[in-house]
Amino acid sequence: MGGGIVAGGNGLTPPPRASGRLQAQGLEVAYEAGGRAVVDGVSLDVAPGEWVGLIGPNGSGKSTLLRALSRVLAPRRGAVWVDHLPIAAYRRDALARRMAVVAQEPLPSFDFTVRDVVAMGRIPHIPPFRSEGARDAAAIARALELTRTDSLADRPVGQLSGGERQRVAIARALAQEPRLLLLDEPTAHLDMGCQVEILDLIARLVEEEGLGVLSVLHDLNLAAQYCHRLVLVAQGRVVAAGPPAQVITESNVRDAYGVHVHLSVHPVLGTPWVVPLPRRVACAR
Repeated sequence: MGGGIVAGGNGLTPPPRASGRLQAQGLEVAYEAGGRAVVDGVSLDVAPGEWVGLIGPNGSGKSTLLRALSRVLAPRRGAVWVDHLPIAAYRRDALARRMAVVAQEPLPSFDFTVRDVVAMGRIPHIPPFRSEGARDAAAIARALELTRTDSLADRPVGQLSGGERQRVAIARALAQEPRLLLLDEPTAHLDMGCQVEILDLIARLVEEEGLGVLSVLHDLNLAAQYCHRLVLVAQGRVVAAGPPAQVITESNVRDAYGVHVHLSVHPVLGTPWVVPLPRRVACAR
């Protein structure tokens, strides 16, 4: 087959044909052969122009699921499709032109400038023994502009703040010109202002660029505010999925996180608003 795709299959019935779509069916992932399943029977769907948030307690399998969806880990059972084709059917460079991943690992902090790092996103587009061309330069400039990192282009990444480094990581992903963006805790270790800046950027990419986005988020309130749909994972399984108001309920949060919460509606946004309760208050209710 053309377009950088090789033959492949998985024995499962593929989902309906779609453009720029990520779909998974019955994923089971373990780190050791015969070992405990860290992800157990998970199915999900991310459409173009949609932001799906993965929520759940620490150790519930969210990051492992993201690794399986991006082909870093091979599932023991189940399958992943990107644009109707099994993910295993893509050569690595062809997959990188469709899907970009922003992981938790920090950016390299050697003597690379911001532009050097963002330019790494063009590697899947540049044939071996060829140098960066006009289209590559334009894609890099656009990624820098979209993420407002163009003013940082000549600075070493080691001199940047946490929020700036996160924007550079997203710029590198955007330089790949993907249709799907996977992010693992994009707001981790950032202050409130940086969190809003990063999430506003992602929301703009979803709305204006039509990207399909799947992101791991720990803050339930931010997840409810920004995501179209949520997938709540606990002990490796999906325990709830749907619009934020259907997923974030007192009982779902209590069962998944083991904590009592007070749930209300945000007075401005109309989204679920979660306040964790101290144990002494929860016991008195």
